[in-house]
Amino acid sequence: MKTRQLGANGPSVGAIGLGCMSLAGVFGETNEAESFACLDAAREAGIDFLDTANIYGMGRSEEVLGRWLADRKPQVTIATKASIVPGPPREIRNDEGHLRSELEASLKRLGRDHVELFYIHRRQQDIPVEDVAGTMARLIEEGKIGGWGLSEVAPSTLRRAHAVCPVMAVQNEYSLWTRLPDLGLIQTCKELGVAFVPFSPVGRGMLTDAPPRPEDFIDRDFRRTNPRFVEPNYSTNMALIDGFRTFARTRGWTTSAAALAWVLDRGEHLIPIPATRTAGHLAEWRGADKIRLTDEDRAEIDRLLPVGFAHGDRYDDAQTLTVERYC
Repeated sequence: MKTRQLGANGPSVGAIGLGCMSLAGVFGETNEAESFACLDAAREAGIDFLDTANIYGMGRSEEVLGRWLADRKPQVTIATKASIVPGPPREIRNDEGHLRSELEASLKRLGRDHVELFYIHRRQQDIPVEDVAGTMARLIEEGKIGGWGLSEVAPSTLRRAHAVCPVMAVQNEYSLWTRLPDLGLIQTCKELGVAFVPFSPVGRGMLTDAPPRPEDFIDRDFRRTNPRFVEPNYSTNMALIDGFRTFARTRGWTTSAAALAWVLDRGEHLIPIPATRTAGHLAEWRGADKIRLTDEDRAEIDRLLPVGFAHGDRYDDAQTLTVERYC
């Protein structure tokens, strides 16, 4: 796999990473054997950047990943996150004591003495982000983390944080149907030498050959109340994306590979992290980094899925509360 730089001074990693939220069974039941097979397939595909969080399955994702790391001993770059305290009501904490204790717990589950990248999962608005940057600088100095990142933030927050302690990466949702980062964040990351890490780059499964059906969602799947997956939005979005599926098929690509190729084409500093819990699904977008879009391809994708085509917000009202909005 081709490689990209994780920030100005960070490690070189595969152009496509792997989101490990699904290993916790968040979107459907799974088991350790299936998770190990998925992680093995990722390594065989050249994926060496693995993204998890303390809250994914309340530690389950990190635990599974930790056992796989102990068993396989691969050379990989690990990112994890902290800040979200489950409710009700849900809280966001960026104070140093909380971040330190959660990092220590994550390291124990992962079986490591450090991680290469540690994000604040969401920003706590009543704590200056400059204070958070100070906390991260101390963790870097202590060797607990190689670098730090922000998630779901505005360009102004990134600039303030980066001025205190250089940020390695910013992780926000970004795909053909979620384009807000185009309005300043992707450009600011490029200017500052910060990697931009798109999560859900295949639209939470919608930009695939076999998109999810709401009637199949398990009870804990947050898409059950996600506006884009609720009728009539779901059927409308399906119909619009069908044209893109046909386009990908005529090019000899899977839908998910085409969607990832579009994300990769947006800039050399973008490192998408599609998530899956199975080796079979991973195989559908393996090799997306080899696709080279032409001007004709870009024009046709823009025609089929123009900016703002999605019906429904990307989060419901409760989920939106902790996301920074800037446009």
